[in-house]
Amino acid sequence: MSKGAINTEKEVIVVSGGSGLIGEALINQLAKKYLVVGLDHVGYPFPPITSECVCMDITSDQSVEIAFKRIRYAYGNKIAAVVHLAAYYDFAGKPSPLYQKITVEGTERLLKVLQGFDVEQFIFSSSLLVYKSTNPGVKITEESPLDPKWDYPKSKVKTEQILQKKKGRIPVLNLRIAGIYNTDGHSIPIAHHIQRIYENRLTSHLYPGKFDHGNPYLHLDDLIDAMLKGIERRNEFKGMTTINLGEADTMSFIELQQTIAELIHGKKWKTYKIPKLLAKYGAWVQNLFGNPFIKPWMIARTDDHMELDISKAQQLLNWKPKHTLRNTLPKMIEKLKSEPLNWYRENKLEPPSELKKRKG
Repeated sequence: MSKGAINTEKEVIVVSGGSGLIGEALINQLAKKYLVVGLDHVGYPFPPITSECVCMDITSDQSVEIAFKRIRYAYGNKIAAVVHLAAYYDFAGKPSPLYQKITVEGTERLLKVLQGFDVEQFIFSSSLLVYKSTNPGVKITEESPLDPKWDYPKSKVKTEQILQKKKGRIPVLNLRIAGIYNTDGHSIPIAHHIQRIYENRLTSHLYPGKFDHGNPYLHLDDLIDAMLKGIERRNEFKGMTTINLGEADTMSFIELQQTIAELIHGKKWKTYKIPKLLAKYGAWVQNLFGNPFIKPWMIARTDDHMELDISKAQQLLNWKPKHTLRNTLPKMIEKLKSEPLNWYRENKLEPPSELKKRKG
């Protein structure tokens, strides 16, 4: 069966994790040209109305098979691209069986069902966190050594290995993506960094890592642009192709710290280096009396540093970022200062009591 019940000349794109930040933005752009199916779990939130929502439990063989029976019935056997965004992620840093069940086995389950379709491309959203940390001035390429430090990037490496072994005839575009943000924030680490300085918390003046180290980010719009270009050029890729996506310019911790402080408070921010052991103890104590963002496991990662060589993305996708975190921070902070409660809500943060009183 090649044609489905729905008579359309548009090519079909399937997006898993369609209700997420990336999935929603991608679907809305794809829908301008393609017929889009958004896969997601049962119940709210749903993929945007610009796609057909097909509910699916990626941990269940039967559920995945039923979902794709629906897709075959409606749209036929040919799929231009499957963009796989669904994965498990938890900043608590604790081991969880869900990394294996959702990210690793879920992808394997999806690949198995797709072998019965004519799929022109499978795009996997991996992470730059799979790489071994480097030093300022040393760029990471797609051939750089891997050294995933915790369960999330470890699950991405395992899944990449499964894609290599079990992709069959389906070409795979493996995108190792930097931390995503947009002008509203929508980056957990950046939003919490801004919150600490905005509220002048004690922790905003203390740091256990190297001041000149940092990690790259990527604006959501630039990620969507790269994915669209990857889909448009899908016939140029064979086998499995890995591409790094991120900004070539990495802001160091201290530059990010001082930029945020200048934008919010208009002054330099006193920042003191503290021993890692003391920082871990402080984080442990805070976790006894609440659920703060900084966890003890994060302290060991504060010396990590990454800078990207994005020449492969430029060559194969004709892509480079149009935004930078440095140029977006003023817009992000302006939104915080003009509508602080809304900014806290957008970034799923608990506002300080004085903001709540002001609203009241």
